[in-house]
Amino acid sequence: MATPDFSIEFYPPKTPDGADKLRVARAKLALLQPKYFSVTFGAGGSTQQGTLDTVVEILGEGHDAAPHLSCVGATRESIRTILKQFQSHGIKRVVALRGDLPSGYGGAGELRYASDLIEFIRAETGDWFHIEVAAYPEVHPQARSPQDDLQNFARKVQAGANAAITQYFYNADAYFAFMDQTRKLGIDIPVVAGIMPITNYTQLMRFSDMCGAEIPRWVRLKLASFGDDTASIKAFGLDVVTQLCERLLAGGAPGLHFYSMNQAVATTALWERLKAA
Repeated sequence: MATPDFSIEFYPPKTPDGADKLRVARAKLALLQPKYFSVTFGAGGSTQQGTLDTVVEILGEGHDAAPHLSCVGATRESIRTILKQFQSHGIKRVVALRGDLPSGYGGAGELRYASDLIEFIRAETGDWFHIEVAAYPEVHPQARSPQDDLQNFARKVQAGANAAITQYFYNADAYFAFMDQTRKLGIDIPVVAGIMPITNYTQLMRFSDMCGAEIPRWVRLKLASFGDDTASIKAFGLDVVTQLCERLLAGGAPGLHFYSMNQAVATTALWERLKAA
């Protein structure tokens, strides 16, 4: 079996203090030698410059980095300009997404779907970029049906995606069922499992409600029972997510993508547990 790939995600800091804190966290996480770091892209391109600046800084530190790129609310010309910027900095990897419209924003833009964006990237740049896309084992919250969501994923692969990263989840069976379905469609690109460490119950509930990630009832009730006992939440969360990662890797997941929330402690603890297993 091939050695699993590990990668780590950041969001672009909004303040100089945030940038300094991210540099500290990134230096610690770089010691783990992930395959690459990814940097998210705000709704409607709202963090476009911050995303690019962070990626360029990471590349300058000697690590591979992938900017996220969303097409919603964008024009072909604006995407073309961004792609040229990426190429001028030697960026070879990109995470291509439809993205979310910022609140109060009008139209969807010239490229409506992630598959449109991927087709455009390939038409403009050929094979320059290694393109990662999103996958949703528990179904995208805006999908009309599970079957429709699966077809959307297939279209992204047909458009030229090289690999996929899933939305985070805590039910390994959802991932394995999704992989079975993709294989039946003849899809064979690597689908890396997205992993969200559990460190804050309230924050986790809010994120999960927004993105449609299910927290198993037994996990939710146990977390709620700890109240404000942060240490117990983190210890229990570490156990739950470590077991999830172990099962995913044992079941053939080609890698793990850690949603770090710009923090080093939880991802490092998970990594060390997995390394020791």
